[in-house]
Amino acid sequence: MKSLRARLILAASLVLTFFIIFAGYALDRAFYESAEKSLQENLRTQLTLLLAGAEVNDSTDIHMPSRLLETKFSLPSSGLYAYILNSKGRRIWKSLSTIGVDLPKPIKLEPGKSLQQRLTINGDEYYIKSNGILWHTPKGKIPLTFNIITELNSFNQQIIEYRQTLWGWLIGLAMILLIVQVIILIWGLRPLRRVSSELTAIESGRQERITDNYPTEILRLTDNINGLLEHEHTQQTRYRNSLADLAHSLKTPLAVINGALHALDDKNSHTIQEQVQRMDNIIGHQLQRAATAGSSPIRKSIEVKTLIKKISNALNKVYLDKNIQFDFHMPKDLHVRVDEGDIMEVLGNVMDNACKFCEQRVRINVTLIENRANFTIADDGRGINDSEIDHILQRGGRVDQAMPGQGIGLSVVMDIVSAYHGELTVTKSDLGGAAFSFDFPSS
Repeated sequence: MKSLRARLILAASLVLTFFIIFAGYALDRAFYESAEKSLQENLRTQLTLLLAGAEVNDSTDIHMPSRLLETKFSLPSSGLYAYILNSKGRRIWKSLSTIGVDLPKPIKLEPGKSLQQRLTINGDEYYIKSNGILWHTPKGKIPLTFNIITELNSFNQQIIEYRQTLWGWLIGLAMILLIVQVIILIWGLRPLRRVSSELTAIESGRQERITDNYPTEILRLTDNINGLLEHEHTQQTRYRNSLADLAHSLKTPLAVINGALHALDDKNSHTIQEQVQRMDNIIGHQLQRAATAGSSPIRKSIEVKTLIKKISNALNKVYLDKNIQFDFHMPKDLHVRVDEGDIMEVLGNVMDNACKFCEQRVRINVTLIENRANFTIADDGRGINDSEIDHILQRGGRVDQAMPGQGIGLSVVMDIVSAYHGELTVTKSDLGGAAFSFDFPSS
């Protein structure tokens, strides 16, 4: 989906484009019709002048002044021409401008009729105005047809020049308006960009709440986000403090019970001690499970490479006698949006198991797939049979009873990974041992 700014700019551009096209078409039609009306009015005036200067004796004899008011009628190929036809359609008079010019054929009309039309001859456009006249003379009424013809070259050139000027100005104006609109949109959306920047700072841990002042329209949004952040922080702190108090309260009675076991005989002491240890394991598991933060879109991101190296350095000291070789394969500057305690618990458990059962080599692969960081931790140990996989993923399940531990680590890992909408899988590693795979949301 496009950004809000891009959508608004696109919408404004489309509206402006349609408006400019419509306005340009309307102005073009208005100018064209005005120019055509002016042309018709000019031809009507020329016709009136011809009627005023004509002296008709009969249907074959007509006299026109040698010098007409419109000098173009007297200039050859001037662009303005005139014909007078009698009732039989014969030319009884034509202007000197018609000499040597191939013009449209004059039209004969009945008295009282008039006609205006465009014609094209040899690629040249002409406009013809024809009027039928009934001329009264002492000898009777004589039907005549006056034809005024004008070339449209200058008229068409005028239209072309106007259109070029019109669309040039409209396009220039559209660009200016579009730039102004973009500037207004950028300025108007600046508060939203500031909110986005502050949320990014909160996600990266640079600040804890939205601090800037915002317009009334989005003030409620920023206040609600701040309220949500404060509520989540307060709730999580109170929850973890309560769990810590619960753990402390239960640990003390269990320690007293464990100390009193020494007064009992060995058989009963061993049985009760197993149950006490089981209770202690259950409490530890449930406390860890309850304290898991889970997935949240507003959370500080953790750099994966630094965290894995920190854990591997610690494990190298624990398993110093094995001289374990760690291989790291992961993208540079990869971050995950996970609570630091949760990912430490997961990586610590899985990497500790890999170090515990490996011969000498542990490999950590991290890949980024669709905003999820996929972890695969493999070792070169003896591996895990398919029949043993379900067993070790259960709380208390262990493959090698000789190894120290309570067997709840992988169960805790599964709970934490599930809280972040991930899944823990166990497969055969190409190194020979087991490969544990899980994923977390990336930032």
